Amino acid sequence: MSEHAPEPEDLRTLGDRIDALRQQESRHAKRQAPSAGEIGLRFATELVSAVIVGAAIGWGLDWLFSTRPILTIVFFVVGAGAGIINVNRASKEITERTAAAARAAEENKEP
Repeated sequence: MSEHAPEPEDLRTLGDRIDALRQQESRHAKRQAPSAGEIGLRFATELVSAVIVGAAIGWGLDWLFSTRPILTIVFFVVGAGAGIINVNRASKEITERTAAAARAAEENKEP
């Protein structure tokens, strides 16, 4: 192995390259406002997946305890409630993303 210590100029060059890459990454990482299709797909996925999981858990517990269909119905309703809560959380997140995208657009407009 070489015991060559890096020169200060090499470190400055490396630092400048890292800074340039970080700035380039931050420009690409800016969030855009979600499209209507993205919003609809997200809401549908959040709601349907929670209902399916709830019903599946209820069905499995009904099978295990031989209580058909009581637990399936109960967990279906619980899953629907969880799905509604998930849609509410997703809507808040999408609202924040849209507001952030609008702020970023305003900042880029001003000279």
